[in-house]
Amino acid sequence: MTKSGSAGSADGTTTGSGDLARSLELLWGTGERPSRGPKPGLTLDRIVTTAISVADAEGLAAVSMRRLSTELGTGTMSLYRYVPGKAELLDLMLDRVLGEPLAGGTPDIPDDWRAAIDSMARTYLAGLRAHPWLLKINQARTVLGPSSLRGLETSLTGLRGMGLKDAELIGVIITVNSFVEGLARTQNDTVEAAQRTGLSDDAFWGSQQPYLERAMLSGEYPVMAQLSEDAFSGDFDHFEFGLRRIIDGFEVLVERRAGN
Repeated sequence: MTKSGSAGSADGTTTGSGDLARSLELLWGTGERPSRGPKPGLTLDRIVTTAISVADAEGLAAVSMRRLSTELGTGTMSLYRYVPGKAELLDLMLDRVLGEPLAGGTPDIPDDWRAAIDSMARTYLAGLRAHPWLLKINQARTVLGPSSLRGLETSLTGLRGMGLKDAELIGVIITVNSFVEGLARTQNDTVEAAQRTGLSDDAFWGSQQPYLERAMLSGEYPVMAQLSEDAFSGDFDHFEFGLRRIIDGFEVLVERRAGN
């Protein structure tokens, strides 16, 4: 393996952008363990756990080796005995949070693939809401660790009953995850916009109301002018609607393959 430190973004938000060989050693426990140092309670597990806590509370930008050394009450250089830097730490953080649904042991995998997709989508959405910083990471080249592989194994096990080709099963997972990520990103961006500007959603859209009303009366947007007042209602559950349609669509494919 060679280093890939030149790849990815400069702010360390691209997985696999650090020392790939070292990340793999840390993920799979094949590298040398540091000898006991001046801080006996310091472990790689504590470092990763603390990094995730900081990212959850303040965002990924707040995670730095200096910040973690303060949180852990140790010197910054002590951390480098366990992990080379933020890029490799990000690989460990990602594998840890992806494995959270499996932390309690082997999950009960639904026998029905529809229930499996439903569970997959809800579990992923919960994870993205618990760790919004996940949406800021470029995971195009994820360094796969044991937790990531267990999650994939669980998903594929639940989808076996679809009777699709292997590449199509991966396609099902990508389709579902892409839908969930898109929805979660929109929700997260909405919250961030309100926090950053100090302007609530109601105030933001309310300021545009006079212009929109004149536009609808102009006759240039006849289809939009006929929309009901609740067309953009925040009460409509887009997650439930989209997930049900995705499952319906896959059901058509499964039945077609089965010759029904």
